[in-house]
Amino acid sequence: MRIALVPNLTRTEAFGVTAGICERLKKLGAEYCFSLEHKNQFEMTGAEFLPADEAISGCDAVIAVGGDGSIIHAAKLAVMKQKPILGVNAGRLAFMAGLEDNELNLLSRLIDGNYTLDKRLLLKSNIIKNGEVISTDYCVNDCLVTNEEKQRMTAIDVALDGKNFNSYLCDGIVVSTPTGSTAYSLSAGGPIVDPELESIMLTPICPHSLVDRSLMFRPDAVITVSSAEERNLCISNDGIEPVIVEPNCYAEISRAEFTANFIRIKSDNFIDILYKKLAQRK
Repeated sequence: MRIALVPNLTRTEAFGVTAGICERLKKLGAEYCFSLEHKNQFEMTGAEFLPADEAISGCDAVIAVGGDGSIIHAAKLAVMKQKPILGVNAGRLAFMAGLEDNELNLLSRLIDGNYTLDKRLLLKSNIIKNGEVISTDYCVNDCLVTNEEKQRMTAIDVALDGKNFNSYLCDGIVVSTPTGSTAYSLSAGGPIVDPELESIMLTPICPHSLVDRSLMFRPDAVITVSSAEERNLCISNDGIEPVIVEPNCYAEISRAEFTANFIRIKSDNFIDILYKKLAQRK
């Protein structure tokens, strides 16, 4: 079995955890590789170093080391090559991690094929101008739509399947997957949703209203977002650099054509993980 390792070395514990994974994989007889950017840090591990695209393309599975942001970044790389991904926690909560840093002995199950795949719904966001798609991106957690001027509220028009639905006066809206229900959407007052329940959620951020609350839509819903004030909006997918949506454009958010496949080695279900992680915040 060949594993591509994607560590986030800005995390304090990530180097030690990644080195431990290499040691464990070596003992298990697995091949493992990094992108060329990590050669100086991990040359002593006996790994192979390849261009990032080649490392992902040629592997059987991807292991991401870090927090949820790191796992999401690696998942988007893996998704494009249809490779399964395992997250190892070297951050804080890491809801998406399949293993903690003290559970590396369980990597033997990965090599033996003793695991299951959790298929997670992804979202695709298109920015459309004059009927043409000018920008496309994907997200594992959420699409965040805000005003370009972050210090003020904004009016955002939302349509569902091509029909006007609502105009929100708010700080922004979060359109999330069930996986992302424990991220920004949760902080904005949205519900926690089991990732096996495929759906799309819309949560307004600080709405100036007594009735605007989170809504859950079927997985094939198409949500269209535009400015109601002839102002620029910003859309950010999974927290990456925002893209401007000009007044003569709109964003169309829908289910992506593929899923992210997360490796589950342990028997913990979603509720087990939820309570364990959230208990750390008490």
